[in-house]
Amino acid sequence: MTQSRTYPTVDELRIWRDYIETAEALRSELASRLQRDSTLSPGDHSVLLTLSEEHGRRLRSSDLAAAIRWERSRLSHHLRRMESRGLIWRDECVADSRGAEVVLTEEGERALRRASLPHLLAVRELFIAPLSPEQTAAVRSVTATLRAHLAAAQNL
Repeated sequence: MTQSRTYPTVDELRIWRDYIETAEALRSELASRLQRDSTLSPGDHSVLLTLSEEHGRRLRSSDLAAAIRWERSRLSHHLRRMESRGLIWRDECVADSRGAEVVLTEEGERALRRASLPHLLAVRELFIAPLSPEQTAAVRSVTATLRAHLAAAQNL
């Protein structure tokens, strides 16, 4: 893969900035609504959703950190707060006594279920509804291309 040494044009920089500002505005509004509607933070939601998709509703802390792309220390502090609220609990790892597994509690499952419908409706309202089917397909194509490019760049 050859890297270009050409700087972005003024128009390309405007597109980049529009993308970043729009994504941040969308993320901010979704986070506000999630917190308002469910008392879950986006971080809580990411942890609960990831655990809910795992067999046994449990995952090693290090694997959870990798799945949600957080530093392990950040995750550890966040899990402590979630555990105090009864959303998760930490258990010794059966396969490796040095590690710990994060387990989704029944309260955590209920909190995720309560948050899901309002959150999905907000995603539809703010992200899906304004786009035509052609624009939605274009977003899918652009994000797939960017993900593939990033994956290739990380494997250099």
